[in-house]
Amino acid sequence: MGSFSISHWLVILAVVVLLFGAKKIPELAKGVGQGIKDFKKAIKEDEQAKTTVDQVETKPESGATPTATTSTPADEKKSV
Repeated sequence: MGSFSISHWLVILAVVVLLFGAKKIPELAKGVGQGIKDFKKAIKEDEQAKTTVDQVETKPESGATPTATTSTPADEKKSV
């Protein structure tokens, strides 16, 4: 009762062919496949960007220590 038999699948296939036509089905399948491929590529690029950012943030810079400097302009007049 809950599973599809081969006759059910054949009826579904016939309805799809009637709705879209025999030429349109390969084009639809190609479009779906291209969309899935682009989606996976975008996910992979996003994961690579995250790992690159994580590596840059956790990588300590050698020899670069912050120093505090104060400077006073020589032309500044002091008022007493």
